[in-house]
Amino acid sequence: MCCQLKTVRGSFISASSINLYSPTHIIQTLLMNQHGSQRPKYSGNKRPPKPKRNQLLIGLRPLQEAISAGSEIDKVLIQRGLQGEIIQQTKLLIQQNGIPFQYVPQEKLNSITSQNHQGVVAFVSPITFGNFENIIAEVFENGDTPLLLMLDGVTDVRNFGAICRNAECMGAHAILIPEKGSAQINEEAIKTSAGALYNIPVCRVKSIEHAMDILQQSGIRVIACSEKTRKELYEISLTPPTCIILGSEESGISSGALRKSDEIVRIPMVGKTSSLNVSVASGIILYEVLRQHKLLDDQIPTT
Repeated sequence: MCCQLKTVRGSFISASSINLYSPTHIIQTLLMNQHGSQRPKYSGNKRPPKPKRNQLLIGLRPLQEAISAGSEIDKVLIQRGLQGEIIQQTKLLIQQNGIPFQYVPQEKLNSITSQNHQGVVAFVSPITFGNFENIIAEVFENGDTPLLLMLDGVTDVRNFGAICRNAECMGAHAILIPEKGSAQINEEAIKTSAGALYNIPVCRVKSIEHAMDILQQSGIRVIACSEKTRKELYEISLTPPTCIILGSEESGISSGALRKSDEIVRIPMVGKTSSLNVSVASGIILYEVLRQHKLLDDQIPTT
């Protein structure tokens, strides 16, 4: 009898057609299914809008109007020391909408544009951000097992794009990033992700630790990947609802997030190099999640 296996994102494959212990076959099968009609897509929005190109907003009034119109703003740069009623109104609007902003010298803005920027330059996001609480609810309602990836302090655009590509290919339902201290989502990130950023929701959160509380209250375990432990990745079960958290290569996962994690694991290595690139690490741990799901599904009897 040929049984069918359900991936973490809902695709069905025949157990008789692949070797479940073969990484190559598992990845190839997932890639072939990733655009199939059987796999649901979760956005956290009722109607995901079409992708739009990254662009600049220059000046106070254009930025105010864009925010009021509901445009997705990736980041705002504000000239240091800028005063006045309009700038105060704009800053309040930015904060009320949870938009990341940064104070920079005038020279920084002048290097971005030669136009009269009035002390403000904003980047319009090429994607629409999702709501991770809505996505979790959708995944559970569909009978799937949630798999999320949280990035704590990953600021390199190319690493971010590569991580998103890994996450989408390995069946993650969403990527969570903090509002501040994350890579800018621009055309380079889209290109590095090979377009995966258009196929997987990215959700901004005000606080990593607060988001972890919500995940855990929803029945999702948070697994931190760090070298600051002896427990190896393969020693734990990754088949329950899971969120993997990865930190930057420079500072790793923040101490608060590590303390809140349900488990801390490391990727075993035998070479002399002390660490892996964060995008490579994401591919390894996400593949292990997929591998364990495949083996578990193979043990479930079919009728």
